Parts: sequence; C-alpha cells; structure tokens
Amino acid sequence: MRFLRLIFVAALALILVAVALANRGPVTLSAFPANFGAYLGGTWTVTLPIFLVIFLAFALGMLAGLIWEWMREAHIRREARRRHAEVERLQSEMDHLRDRHAAPRDDVLAILDQPSPAKPGAPTGAGLPATR
Repeated sequence: MRFLRLIFVAALALILVAVALANRGPVTLSAFPANFGAYLGGTWTVTLPIFLVIFLAFALGMLAGLIWEWMREAHIRREARRRHAEVERLQSEMDHLRDRHAAPRDDVLAILDQPSPAKPGAPTGAGLPATR
C-alpha cells in the first residue's frame, strides 16, 4: 500500500512539474474590471506565471470545499458529542448501580454469603457417606 501511495505521489509531482513547465507565460490578474480600481486609488493588478494562478485556484478551491464540508457537518459532530456525553453518563450510572446492588445490605448477609473455609481432615465430598 505504501508503494502504491509513493507511485501516486511521484506521478502527481511529475504531472504538476509538466504543467508548470508548459505554462510559464505571465498573466495579469485584475481585482476590478476595466480600470475601476483606479477610482479606488492604486493599482489592483498583479502579474504571475499562469501555472501559479492554476495551482492557487486549485488550492483555494480545495480550501473552500473543506470549509464548506466542515460547516455542513457541524450538526453531526454536535449530535455525536451530545450522544457521547449521554453514553458516559449512563455508563457511570450503571456502574454506580452495579456497585450498590452487588454489595450485601448488612453484615449478617455478608457472613452468610462468604464460603466457609474447609476444615483440615474433613472429607471434600458433599457430606455424603463413602460408598462401600
């Protein structure tokens, strides 16, 4: 599996280098259409190689998709946290009830519930007479 991942990453890197070498020409990006930026003061343009514009657009698209999915699934994570807290509370309550009900209610019952130690020399049978 690691070998397949290495092959995939190498192929992706090779494709990205090929795209970068094929698209080295400069391109001018403007923030506003038709010199509208001149009314706001300053130049609102930047000149970059086109491969950089492609890679930045891809990266920004991936980032936007990640943020969108994170926000879309927020209610699922909130419900999972709520249910996890409820399970923890119920587990704690169940452990408390087990401890409370497993213990004998008084000392006499505790003595009766304990198995009696075997006396030395006593037969280990159930008190039945030996067969002849």
